[in-house]
Amino acid sequence: MRVYIYILAGLLSALIGWNLGQFFLTDLDLGQDFPEVILFPCIASSLACGMVMNEVFISNPTRPKLSWRIAKIPLLIAIGLGASIGLGAGGICQILFLPEIHVPPTIIRIVGWILIGFSVGLAEGLTWRWHSMEAGDRKRFWYRFKVSLISASTASFVAAEIFELIRRSLGKLPDGFQGFEDPLGFAILGLLLGLVFSVTNSPGYLAALRAGTGFEYTGFNYDDPDTQLQNVNQTDFPYIDTSILRFVTDSENKEIEEGLSIQLPGNGTIRIGSADKSHIHVPGLPLHITDLVLKHREALLSPNPRFFSQIQVNGQRLTSRRNIRLKHNDVLTFHATTTDRINQDGSKQKNIYRFIYYNRFLDPQA
Repeated sequence: MRVYIYILAGLLSALIGWNLGQFFLTDLDLGQDFPEVILFPCIASSLACGMVMNEVFISNPTRPKLSWRIAKIPLLIAIGLGASIGLGAGGICQILFLPEIHVPPTIIRIVGWILIGFSVGLAEGLTWRWHSMEAGDRKRFWYRFKVSLISASTASFVAAEIFELIRRSLGKLPDGFQGFEDPLGFAILGLLLGLVFSVTNSPGYLAALRAGTGFEYTGFNYDDPDTQLQNVNQTDFPYIDTSILRFVTDSENKEIEEGLSIQLPGNGTIRIGSADKSHIHVPGLPLHITDLVLKHREALLSPNPRFFSQIQVNGQRLTSRRNIRLKHNDVLTFHATTTDRINQDGSKQKNIYRFIYYNRFLDPQA
């Protein structure tokens, strides 16, 4: 689905930009003598806005109002970069088209399209910092920025070559079809840019466990004025093995708290239990209650045969030790072997721990 959405966004953005350029060229009669100076900024800014907006909404698919709010600055940056670099690309092309400069038109068009792709990659790479907490990782940000630039420029070069190949193979088009030549070419450009960004913009991590019920903070720094409130044992607390795991928003902390998301590796086995050497250590659980087996964008819950009955998936208690293939938004509940918790009002509460498993559209702000 992600690929189709990106391709559609690329096609629509390219065609919107081309139609906007035609509005200035024909309806307003601007720049008839230098059409590239008008057309290229329209297409570059439209493609940059389309790709940026698409990434913002895909990262936050269930929160459109939030997406609109955080998209304001990225949109302004995309418009500015697309228009300025597109204007420069159009100016360069107009200069190279001068009869005094003997440059083949094919080379000029390819250079112009590469500059359009460069502007789209630059805008998409820079604006990621404003709408994703993952960009807080400096190494991850610069890696993704360079990949966006290189992939967008390469996609534009390939699109230009495909377009020139189509032009040569068809020869002179019939008069009734000449008007479709440019929109066809820019549609190919938008399609390839969308296809490339659907791959390069994938999250840097594929899966995460978000801590829920049971992980309310009760550490020794917790200052509660009610001395009658009975907390869980403060000498032991849930934590992660930071040599393998990290939190999405805090790479230094190791204590699990409600609302934090644990970034999972793409491949490997994560052990959950109360043993000191567990990768996800949760006091009150059996020493080893289950494993998470991660491989090739799949996650299997592999329960300990002795304790599978203490695990629930989406509210259903497991009745066998067979592996469970996890899906996006699956709720994992682990029942502790310790006594029930005593609430402030004296009532008892089952001592449970919950995680939510994510494996797509994962952005910490989502």
